[in-house]
Amino acid sequence: MNNQYPWEEIEPSEKDWLDAISNSNQEQRLYQTLSGLPMENLYTPKSIDVSKYLEQIGFPGEFPFTRGVHASGYRGKTWTMRMFAGFGTPKDTNERFKFLLANGESGLSTAFDMPTLYGYDTDDERAAGEFGKCGVAVSSLWDMQELFEGIPLESITTSMTINSPAAIIWAMYIVAAQKQGINIANLGGTLQNDILKEYHAQNEYIFPPNPSMRLVTDTIEFATKEMPKWNPISVSGYHMREAGSTAVQELAFTLADGFEYIEWAIERGLKIDEFGPRISFFWNVEMDFFEEIAKMRAARRIWAKTLKEKYHATDPRTLRLRCHAQTAGASLTAQQPNLNVARVAIQALAAVLAGTQSLHTNSLDEAWALPSEEAVLTALRTQQVIAEETGVANTVDPLGGSYFIENLTNKMEENSIEYFKKIDAHGGIIACINNNYIVQEIAESSYQLQRQLESRERVIVGVNKYTTDDMIEIPLLKVDEEGKNEQIHRLNELKRTRDNKAVSRALNDLEKVAKSQKNVMPALIQSVEALATLGEMMDSLRTVFGEY
Repeated sequence: MNNQYPWEEIEPSEKDWLDAISNSNQEQRLYQTLSGLPMENLYTPKSIDVSKYLEQIGFPGEFPFTRGVHASGYRGKTWTMRMFAGFGTPKDTNERFKFLLANGESGLSTAFDMPTLYGYDTDDERAAGEFGKCGVAVSSLWDMQELFEGIPLESITTSMTINSPAAIIWAMYIVAAQKQGINIANLGGTLQNDILKEYHAQNEYIFPPNPSMRLVTDTIEFATKEMPKWNPISVSGYHMREAGSTAVQELAFTLADGFEYIEWAIERGLKIDEFGPRISFFWNVEMDFFEEIAKMRAARRIWAKTLKEKYHATDPRTLRLRCHAQTAGASLTAQQPNLNVARVAIQALAAVLAGTQSLHTNSLDEAWALPSEEAVLTALRTQQVIAEETGVANTVDPLGGSYFIENLTNKMEENSIEYFKKIDAHGGIIACINNNYIVQEIAESSYQLQRQLESRERVIVGVNKYTTDDMIEIPLLKVDEEGKNEQIHRLNELKRTRDNKAVSRALNDLEKVAKSQKNVMPALIQSVEALATLGEMMDSLRTVFGEY
């Protein structure tokens, strides 16, 4: 223990305080984080080992990056305000993109509808009833071109939430950019492309784990060699949290997935400092304000230490865990939906105080439907109020050094390391997919939280306490069913006017490459250029890889 503090003076005073507080009346309720970590009455210098300041806390922009990846914090650059958007036809979403950019958004984030996420074209009978409802429908290069028509792709960054068909959707984006005359080496953005979390939580996988990981590794290799400004993968804890994991589990399982992607890329022959700087992360931000801040601080420290000590990374850019954060969709309530504005503001503030590089704020109506334009604008303005009015961006890591925050950060790290050991004991991440270890851990946490809500050990205002029978009318966005007919008409026109012999040749080549050890990205780009559809390319890959 560091001796710089006058412990002989502090400890008697601390004892007196503890005696006094023990005799006071305290409300009997859970005093622990959402992850179940116990919380003390008070935190003092004794709660942390101040002698390990440089080792555990350090300075912003310096190893171990606990206090942030940039020395200047938001003084140098405000976080990217990247509102998640997508619904209906590409034209519908293009209009929403332009609306957001006109109102101060600084980066695009694209949601795709369920058929697209599962690799089906809009006219596929398996897509019935799902057109454009949870994102935009994209079946071909024509759709991708319309989606980004009039948007300067060389001067903005684009994030795309797509996983199993990620390589194909990325190929469409690449070709669409090339047709705008853009050198793809200058394109910046992020492909979610995190297939492992699909097996843990979201369940939008298509192929078995090994060929799925091969596709992810192909995208990492292609980006490393051809698109140095692009993040080929955003390792996502968000969906595990939405499925019911704790913050500790989100932290541990997400980082474990990140390490697995590194293993596959190194096995491919890539060097850690070649591809490492282009791996990014995506965190959920729930209502436990301080735990969320500690989680993101611990993530940076664990990542930096592991990449330095285990993978021998030397480039500081590789050691920096860069992340996007999104407020928690599962925390939004259909009851008293106006309260969601307060929830989102609190969560967004936590993400900013934690040092996120990019942020999406959910809209108040998302428990009911796709967000309306009015609700989206309120969510974007929430970020702008935090950035412009609160003063939290005036200094770097304002909560760094808090006895409570540093203690909680240490606990998050310690508990994550215990999970890493358990994952290793099961044989690694792929083994944990096959034996359902992570799925079961998340399910148990979700069950325990539900029990706490039903017993009112945990409170959700307006749901299990402070309820009301008043119904609040809010404007809801509805997808125009006519859009599906327009989309199918465009798809039929594409198939009628394209060179179908060239499409067949491209798809045959794609199958051959998929059967080989070659990178599939060039063959996918060739297929997109020939105007093969998403469903056709996915069927070619299904023929080779099978389904899971």
